[in-house]
Amino acid sequence: MCSEATNLTEWKRKKDNLIRKRVFSNEELNDIHDEVMLRTFEQIFQEYTTEFGQPPCTFVWFVTGSAGRKEQGILSDQDHGFIYAEESLKYQTYFLNLGQFLSDGLNEVGYPYCDGKVMSNNPLWCKSYHEWQNQLESWMLKESWESIRYLQIFYDSRKMYGNVDLVLELRQKIHDYKNDHPNLLKRFMVNVMRIKKGVGIFGQFFVERTGTYKGSVHLKHTMYLPYVNSIRLLAIKEGIQATSTLERIKQLKKIPIYEAFLQPYEEYFTKILEYRITLFREATTYEDVHYLNIRSLTKEERHEIKNLMRNGIKLYQRVKRIIEKGC
Repeated sequence: MCSEATNLTEWKRKKDNLIRKRVFSNEELNDIHDEVMLRTFEQIFQEYTTEFGQPPCTFVWFVTGSAGRKEQGILSDQDHGFIYAEESLKYQTYFLNLGQFLSDGLNEVGYPYCDGKVMSNNPLWCKSYHEWQNQLESWMLKESWESIRYLQIFYDSRKMYGNVDLVLELRQKIHDYKNDHPNLLKRFMVNVMRIKKGVGIFGQFFVERTGTYKGSVHLKHTMYLPYVNSIRLLAIKEGIQATSTLERIKQLKKIPIYEAFLQPYEEYFTKILEYRITLFREATTYEDVHYLNIRSLTKEERHEIKNLMRNGIKLYQRVKRIIEKGC
């Protein structure tokens, strides 16, 4: 598979130039990410099948994390996996091997390896449909923080290539289990209840005190994730298949009890996605896009970002009450 290296390098150059030179919305940016990741997959897949043969069964290659939610920023790492229809050690070897080429290819194009190893070269994220059924059930039965974290990651999965039904049916199994075991929703809630506050009661930013990002605020933990996690909780509660936070909000608003309540949060989260693009256009590493140097902000930006942080806490507290009441 020698010929892929030059083409992947060219894709990386095109992606970087396009992202740096254009002004775009979150939707436009994520369409670019989707195209690059899909083209990378298709190129590697074509060369892989030439060397190792056609896939032995139906499958889906899914992305998750910010890619699954269509909320990738200027820079993003990779999170992905495989579901293949039939169980076989030989089939597992085929897809794990393909997953290794994919992980390397995405890294070459500019999506760093996932630190948590949520990649399709990892047996945990590359399984047959039957094995995925058993895995999800095992995670739902366990009481550990890690098992619920894995469920959340899978819940945000979105088909990039292949049979979308494999993803949709497995996500539905989470909904079905939740309907029979309502306590699962509270376990999801407990898993995300430790919210890192970014602003104090007197309006002061809570910044990093040491290290490379001293004087910066961790924007992902303090402003972005409270919205993502809260809306995901409601999506699980109501059995919504959509993966993007904004699409989940839109679908939740069709339910009368959420319509008025979620209207402002749709606007707040749209603004957060805009900030994640405009404030980090000069970022050079994936880690850079998580930390915001508050000294670079205007007075108006400081005020708005503080309000977005406060409203994220309010959203989580409201969702927490809804789930605790069981209504």
